[in-house]
Amino acid sequence: MLIAEGLLNQDQLDRALKEQKRLGGRLGSVLRSLKYVTEEDIIRVLGRQMGIPHMALSSIIIDPDVIELVPELAARRHQVLPLFKKAGALTLAMADPLNVFAIDDIQQATGCRISPVVVTEEELLRAIDRYYGGPGVPQGALRETELRPLEKTSESPADSAVPAEDSPVIKFVNTLIAQAVKEGASDIHVEPEGETIRIRYRVDGLLRDVMTVPKALQAGIASRIKVMADLDIAERRVPQDGRVEVDVAGKPIDIRLSTLPSILGEKIVMRLLDKGSVLLGLKELGFSEATLPRFERLAQRPYGLILVTGATGSGKTTTLYSLLQSINTPEKNIVTIEDPVEYQLKRITQVQVNPKAGITFANGLRSILRQDPDVVMVGEIRDRETATIAIQAALTGHLVMSTLHTNDAAGAVARLVDMGAEPFLIASALTAVVAQKLVRKICQKCKTAYLPPRELIEELGLASPSSETDQVSWAKGTGCKACRASGYTGRIGIYELLPIDDAVRALVISRSSSSEIRKLAHAAGNRSLRIEGLAKVFEGITTLEEILRVTQDIEEFN
Repeated sequence: MLIAEGLLNQDQLDRALKEQKRLGGRLGSVLRSLKYVTEEDIIRVLGRQMGIPHMALSSIIIDPDVIELVPELAARRHQVLPLFKKAGALTLAMADPLNVFAIDDIQQATGCRISPVVVTEEELLRAIDRYYGGPGVPQGALRETELRPLEKTSESPADSAVPAEDSPVIKFVNTLIAQAVKEGASDIHVEPEGETIRIRYRVDGLLRDVMTVPKALQAGIASRIKVMADLDIAERRVPQDGRVEVDVAGKPIDIRLSTLPSILGEKIVMRLLDKGSVLLGLKELGFSEATLPRFERLAQRPYGLILVTGATGSGKTTTLYSLLQSINTPEKNIVTIEDPVEYQLKRITQVQVNPKAGITFANGLRSILRQDPDVVMVGEIRDRETATIAIQAALTGHLVMSTLHTNDAAGAVARLVDMGAEPFLIASALTAVVAQKLVRKICQKCKTAYLPPRELIEELGLASPSSETDQVSWAKGTGCKACRASGYTGRIGIYELLPIDDAVRALVISRSSSSEIRKLAHAAGNRSLRIEGLAKVFEGITTLEEILRVTQDIEEFN
C-alpha cells in the first residue's frame, strides 16, 4: 500500500525486509527507524486503502466499564485499547489494525464485534499506561488514588480529605476540566450515587454520562474542587457558590461552582465560560434575514428598554454582547453591570456584581446612571428595585438592555408586572422583547437528506393534502464518531422578535394576558419561535425533532 501511494519504493522495501530479518520487530517499525516513512504516513494510507478511520485518543475520556472489557495483559500484548461499546460492537484503537489475531482474541474475550480504528503507536502506549495503571489520568489517577491514601494535613476530620498538591485527585480534577473544555461542554456534573460518583458533561444542551468513579474518592474530589474556588471544605450541610478562573491549553476559562447537599453527599455543578472565545455577529448567532434588520433598527434608537428572554443557558448574555458590539462606536459611553462578566469588551466599561462589597444590580445601576451613559446593559432583572430603576433609566433618555427568564417574548410583560412594575411605565419604556432558544445543528460529517412522511407534512400544515407532487426534502445526521453517534454538533439560536407598538402598548396598559399579546403579535406577522425553527429545518441546519423538543411548551405552529 505504501508503494502504491508513492511513499516507498521497492529498493527501500527490500532493505527494510533485510533489516527486519536481522533485528526482528514489525515491518512498520523498521520502516520508521530507517526514516523511509513516518507513522502518520502509515496511518493515512491505512485509512485510505482499508477504510479504517483514525482517531486521536487525547480527545476522549473512556468509561472505566469499557476499559474493564479487555484485560491489561491482552491490551499490552496486542497494543490495543477499547474505546466505546454500542449495540454489541466494541470500537478498538489499534496501532496495527491489520492484526487479525489480535482482533480474534479480543472478540473471543469480550463477545463483541470489533470495529477497529487506527492510532499512532506512541499515543496508544501512553493511553494504555494512563488507563491501566500508569501514573496518568483520569483512570490511572483513579487507580493510583485507590492505592495511595490522601495525605493528612491536620487533625481535623474535614482537613483529612484535602489532597496534597501532587495527589492523583488533583490530576484527575484538572483533566476532567480540560477534557470538558476540549469537548465543548458548558457544565460538569459531579453526582454522588449509591456506591459510585457519576460524572456527566452537558454538551450542546444535553447531559451525557462520561464515567463513574469509586465512592471512596468523593471527599477528595469535592475538597479539591472547593479549594480551587476558595470555599469552606468543612461545610457540607449548606449549599455554597464560588468561582475560579483557570487556564486550559492557553484558554482562560471562568468556572462558576455550585454545591448542593443531598442524602448521598454533595452534588457539584461547574459551569464553564470560555472568556477567550470570539464573539459572533448577530447573523452568525442565528437571526433570520426577516428578523435581523428589524432588530438592528430597534437597537439604534437612543432610548428605551430592550429585553432578551429565555431559559438559563440559552445564550441571552451572548446575544446582548453581540448587540453591544454592533452599536459600539467612539461616540457612545456604554456601561454594563454583570454577574459574572463573561467576556471583556473593548471601549466598554464593565462592572462585576459583588454583594459582599455592596454592589448589587440595583445599587450598581444607580451608580452607572451618574456616569453619563448612553447605553446601559444590566446582566439580569431579578427584582422589583432593579426593574424600576431600569424602566426609569429608559424613560430618561438611556438605551437599556437586560435579560429575563421567560419562555417567550409575550411573557416578559407579565413577568415585569409580577415584579411590581407599573403597566403604564412598562408600556412607555419597553421598545422590544426578543425570546430565544438554542437548537442543535446537524453534524456536517454525517449529514444526509431524506423525505419526511407525507402525513407529517400535512399535519404540520406545510403542504396541501391534495398535492401529490410536492416533496419536502429535509436533512438529518446519521451518527458518526465526530458527533458521538448523536447526529448533531454545535448549536444555533432561534429568535422571536416582539416590537412594542401602539397596539401592544394598549394591551399592556389594560393588563391583558400574555396569550392575548401573543395572538396580536402573530396576527401582525411576527414569527414565533417554532416558525423560526421550522425555517431552519427547511434550510437543512437542524431537524424537526430538535425543533419540537425545544419548543414543546408552545402549542401553536401558526
